[in-house]
Amino acid sequence: MPTTKIYHNPRCSKSRSALALLEERGAPFEVIRYLEDPPSAKELLQIARLLGIKPAELARKGEKLYKELGLADQQLTDKQWAAVLAEHPQLIERPIVVTGGRAAIGRPIENVEAILDR
Repeated sequence: MPTTKIYHNPRCSKSRSALALLEERGAPFEVIRYLEDPPSAKELLQIARLLGIKPAELARKGEKLYKELGLADQQLTDKQWAAVLAEHPQLIERPIVVTGGRAAIGRPIENVEAILDR
């Protein structure tokens, strides 16, 4: 079973670049199309912990939905942020690669290279 996961959106060029990098490396990995199969709030809390950030920092603040939901004006707890992102996966930054107890957001792709090269 692969220990590397990529939370992937095939419509995103950065996500496709990260997927190509994983394919080049040749190690087994699991592709999670997070828009179709969203991570749970619990998984998002774990991912944020591995990234060393707050769940709020996983949100794509430039998305129209972010503004429509009024998220910039709300004071949410980490658990509440994780729940919002699980319910609205289009707000999750992409791509996210998780491997060996580490995680990286692939913007820029060098972030992913750094965790793969450890």
